[in-house]
Amino acid sequence: MSESQHPDNPGQPSGILVTAIRKILRPLVRLMLSKQITYPFLINHLKSLYVEVADSEFSVPGKRQSDSRITLLTGVHRKDVKRLRSEDSEQPVIAKTSSLGAQVIAWWMGSPQYRNEDGSPRALPLRAISSNPQDSDTAYFEDLVTEVCRQDIRPRVILDEWLRLGIAHQDDQQRVVLNTGAFTPEEGFEEKVFFFGKNIQDHMEAGAQNLLGIKPPHFDRSVYYDQLSTESIDELRELANEIGMQALIRMNTQALALQQRDATHNKDDSKAKYRMNFGIFHYNDRHNQNAGEEQNG
Repeated sequence: MSESQHPDNPGQPSGILVTAIRKILRPLVRLMLSKQITYPFLINHLKSLYVEVADSEFSVPGKRQSDSRITLLTGVHRKDVKRLRSEDSEQPVIAKTSSLGAQVIAWWMGSPQYRNEDGSPRALPLRAISSNPQDSDTAYFEDLVTEVCRQDIRPRVILDEWLRLGIAHQDDQQRVVLNTGAFTPEEGFEEKVFFFGKNIQDHMEAGAQNLLGIKPPHFDRSVYYDQLSTESIDELRELANEIGMQALIRMNTQALALQQRDATHNKDDSKAKYRMNFGIFHYNDRHNQNAGEEQNG
């Protein structure tokens, strides 16, 4: 019997797992209701996703994946399985400027030539305005963007978007100054949604793989207290921002150095195809033991 099944009724999922899933879905449902995403709309996407995952990840080695088997796995009617498998799967919409912008910030904060002695990101002149040899050691914003993006996107496009989102500003010397230590725009719903999906998916993947017993386990830990005053919450929020940013900067610097090393030493491209995501979150609200999520998940 699977650990995910109820011990008294093997045909039913574990009650504690269902409770955990309800907890996970509650804030997502709240978000969807706030954005007018209705149950009928969601259920169509969920049905399609069930079929997609069963088809791609639950096949039997050496055997053709049939519509009937997917119906058995998912509970989706066979005629719907057949229809969904014949349709082109919807490709994810990727915010290109968001993805490239995150890479530029990672490079800015991780490369020695773009950092101050204390490790903070340097204020960068937009471009070189002369051929003075004394300027050869100066780092420029255009050089930074070109180094990361190659010919994919012009530096001015990145800068204009950052100015719009409040990620950067230009000082009185017209140097580009980073406002934040990570790509977390204050404005721009699409940009926020892009990273919301990317980061939450990877956190969910890590937790799900840990529950499935996949080795080695992913690091997934938290610190939880529920008898704190408002003043203590404010103090802990500041501490979380401080030590969280320190951890992100350290991880970013090391990951960038290792990626550059791998690009130099691994001539076989197949050896450098792995990705990683390291994230930190902090959350607080008023604790209520009678709240729905405490009783019902």
